[in-house]
Amino acid sequence: MNLIQQIESQQMKKDLPDIRVGDTVKVYIRIVEGEKERTQMIEGIVIRMGGVGIRKNVTVRKISFGVGVERIFPIHSPGVEKVEVVKHGRVRRAKLYYMRKLKGKAARLKEVKTPSAAQVAANKAGKVKAEKTA
Repeated sequence: MNLIQQIESQQMKKDLPDIRVGDTVKVYIRIVEGEKERTQMIEGIVIRMGGVGIRKNVTVRKISFGVGVERIFPIHSPGVEKVEVVKHGRVRRAKLYYMRKLKGKAARLKEVKTPSAAQVAANKAGKVKAEKTA
């Protein structure tokens, strides 16, 4: 690694979840107003990802009072407190710019059902029982 990569790796966040295009995420951002500081949450669909390493950013789109709002977040920025993935959407594109034209129910994405740890353990236990009886 060269010097720039070493410095960037020290400043990158290690606790970020696996974010993909189509995911519904909650982004908690730190807002400074004068001397006060507060946290604001924005929930929306990731329509685009760009950049590599510390320059990685995501574009989040949400509908606010009937108006589409998009924000670009550099996810390794100190202004971004945390990112939570609410659900994973099933998409077949790398960029979801077509979502800008859709409204209402048409703007929904199918959810990818990921099994919880308890469900995975139950499935393994069921397979073990089935193998023993066979």
